[in-house]
Amino acid sequence: MSARDAVLGAVRSALGRAPGAPGPAPADVVRGYRAATDVAPGSEGALALLADRLLDYRAAVIRCRASEVAATVAAQLADAGAVAVPPGLPQAWLDAVRASGLTVLVDAPGDLLTARRLDGTGAVLTACRVAVADTGTIVLDGGPDQGRRVLSLVPDRHVCVVRADQVVASVPEAVALLGEHPERPQTWISGPSATSDIELVRVEGVHGPRDLRVVVVVD
Repeated sequence: MSARDAVLGAVRSALGRAPGAPGPAPADVVRGYRAATDVAPGSEGALALLADRLLDYRAAVIRCRASEVAATVAAQLADAGAVAVPPGLPQAWLDAVRASGLTVLVDAPGDLLTARRLDGTGAVLTACRVAVADTGTIVLDGGPDQGRRVLSLVPDRHVCVVRADQVVASVPEAVALLGEHPERPQTWISGPSATSDIELVRVEGVHGPRDLRVVVVVD
């Protein structure tokens, strides 16, 4: 018997369960909390609240129209050198980035970027799954235009494109959307990576990018 089996056996014994016996059925949880607000998804109120929260976190917020996204992301990446991207971004975005003289490294299936190569890139460009205005949080769920979690953790700058219709007001609304793909890993991003030491001195870039730039697309 391994140490793991011994520990689990002791836990089962303490719970009064025989080895191999099924566990208890999940308990019903009363979810009586507020599931939505009076702020409509994608509304001007939701966009303004999201921008306010992001700016408070020291992220940059850039608004543009759909026809301006390619040029806008290229401008935000202008001095990055090399840019890592997931495999499913619109081709027009990549063409604009390459046209500005930057190197684009695609994290493609079968040719994944190593941590060393990611460490040598100046930035990452992704889309997002949903954004929460109330908390200023952007959520990536590993979709083709967002990629692996490591992409948004290693490069020091993250340029993230958020469509207006992806902005919801509250966390429960975002969780409901994310529940459509429960198998996908999620990354919740609230501003640049930062922490504080014992004297509450802010230190940025500890667990992820120090520079978060959010491109909000409105029409």
